[in-house]
Amino acid sequence: MMKPPLAPPPYYIVAFSSTRTSDDLGYDDMASKMVTLAAQQDGFLGVESARDSNGFGITNSFWRDGASILKWKAAVDHIEAQHLGKARWYSHYNVRIGIVERAYGFDLMAPKD
Repeated sequence: MMKPPLAPPPYYIVAFSSTRTSDDLGYDDMASKMVTLAAQQDGFLGVESARDSNGFGITNSFWRDGASILKWKAAVDHIEAQHLGKARWYSHYNVRIGIVERAYGFDLMAPKD
């Protein structure tokens, strides 16, 4: 998992929630490949991901603008992953795209000024 973006808002979020099937064949390798590929895309700001023991997970990717998201959706390797996800790895998923207008948080390990 990478940390969320350090860029100040506004920026875009793609919230991908999914429920996995029991077929793990190749999933972890593909997920790792997609994070690496996304990080090489113009406009990519970061990603964070979590999955529970029942197979439900959420991956949030962060982007500079909507055009960057559309280019990522159309990337050839990403299209292959989308097809495999539907055919093999996901029993259900939702994609939600939005604009982050404000962002704040807490990090116990962050250096103190």
